[in-house]
Amino acid sequence: MFDIEDLYQDVVIDHNRRPRNFRELDSPNRTAEGFNPLCGDQVYLYLHVDDSEIVRDIGFTGAGCAISKASASMMTEAIMGKSVDESEKIFDAFRHMLTRGPDEEFDYELLGDLEFLEGVAKYPVRIKCAVLSWHALNSALNGNQAGEQTVSTE
Repeated sequence: MFDIEDLYQDVVIDHNRRPRNFRELDSPNRTAEGFNPLCGDQVYLYLHVDDSEIVRDIGFTGAGCAISKASASMMTEAIMGKSVDESEKIFDAFRHMLTRGPDEEFDYELLGDLEFLEGVAKYPVRIKCAVLSWHALNSALNGNQAGEQTVSTE
């Protein structure tokens, strides 16, 4: 029998142990820093957005819990090659998925594999862990640079 809770745990464990795009970029043109003072999660995000407003490369570094690292890893896979506008729509859909009411739907098609993180919504205190890197992404997409402003979950 298929168990979505087991799949959620497997995906989080895999991305935590082997995070994708866990690296600094050589020459990012957009960066952001995020910090969750509640649990100490910290993420640094590096993007290279071309003149056509396409995310050509993305990486992250930092330290945090399994959910924080897995979410950042999955985010980089979801955003690579997308336009800034598409990336912002994915950000909104992801945040909505985790914070929506019990009877509200979310855009499964737009989120793709990010849907596996839907299980985080069952643990409200962990939602901030999952959205930390996404808020850093939103800041970087809006032209903010690391050092100018640290994005916080508080």
